[in-house]
Amino acid sequence: MRVYTIGFTRKSAESFFDLLRMSGAKRVVDIRLNNSSQLAGFAKRDDLAYFLQRICGMGYEHLAELAPTQELLDAYRGKRMSWEDYETEFLALMSARHIERMPIKRRIANACLLCSEESPDRCHRRLVAEYLRDHWRDVDIVHLT
Repeated sequence: MRVYTIGFTRKSAESFFDLLRMSGAKRVVDIRLNNSSQLAGFAKRDDLAYFLQRICGMGYEHLAELAPTQELLDAYRGKRMSWEDYETEFLALMSARHIERMPIKRRIANACLLCSEESPDRCHRRLVAEYLRDHWRDVDIVHLT
């Protein structure tokens, strides 16, 4: 199974949709906590679903179960928590939620996990993909940059 990841920050709409269209992914699985903010531009939930279908022929769904809690996100963004502590806390949250046992494998297979961060290095989309790979074993991760 292949799992793609992408972030939209610092990408033009053209670059973002071209990466997705050429990737081979079948759908986008939005794992952001907040997916309707005005700051998201072309990546706002309803607009994104429309653009993905029209431009890429792809489906869209939101899986909030794979997003951090607001408290965790605020602590990291507010610099009250280091990346290392965030990573530890987020992985513990995924473990407590037992995401590997959720009926999501068909939805994740050949899908692209979406978050806002420009790069996967310090982004929860990478952590989710790696967590699932570690539990499901048959996951090949491709970061679209």
